[in-house]
Amino acid sequence: MGFIVVRGTGERIDVGKIVAAGQNYADHTKEMGARPSKTPILFLKPATSIIHQGEPIVFPSAGALLHHEVELGVVVARDCKDVAAAQAEGVMFGYLLALDLTLRDLQADAKRKGHPWSIAKGFDCSCPVSEVVPLGRSSVLDDMEIGLRVNGEVRQNATTADMLWGPAELLSIASGFFTLERGDILLTGTPAGVGPLERGDTVDAWLGSELSVRFIVS
Repeated sequence: MGFIVVRGTGERIDVGKIVAAGQNYADHTKEMGARPSKTPILFLKPATSIIHQGEPIVFPSAGALLHHEVELGVVVARDCKDVAAAQAEGVMFGYLLALDLTLRDLQADAKRKGHPWSIAKGFDCSCPVSEVVPLGRSSVLDDMEIGLRVNGEVRQNATTADMLWGPAELLSIASGFFTLERGDILLTGTPAGVGPLERGDTVDAWLGSELSVRFIVS
């Protein structure tokens, strides 16, 4: 089972599942050539996809086009179901920085065939994460700079204010479909600028002034 680590205490929290939102930034939807959705696009990544700083991103043997997607992740504090957006803050334990790595060629092929994206999104090492920062008030998540560099070149740079659905609303919607459990992670989508990674690349990502991570692709 995958786990996450709380900053400051070193507490390890088991992760049951990762619920991810697609196309939650308008500029990313546009760059993917997709039509805007009236509701969030939700999919799952297994907890076994998690890796931590110091561990390599192992380029998967399946697929040839590995893309980076930097994201804000929200960690669930307790088991919950059908949470109202106004009460979502009460079930947020904290937040983290994550990469939703994607095998874009396999995803595109799956889309053409009308097949699920599971392999393209859920492979081992596809969810590098930072430590978890305990949350005071959820309003701190409303306007945080988020970005990513590859080999020193800025690829993604935006703010969480650009989200179509904010963290509280996403958590509310997701909890209507899935029972959320303590330690589950909600990934909130990626801004524009996604692109390819190659073996040997150095990936640096940041979220506000609190979090930064570095991973090496091997």
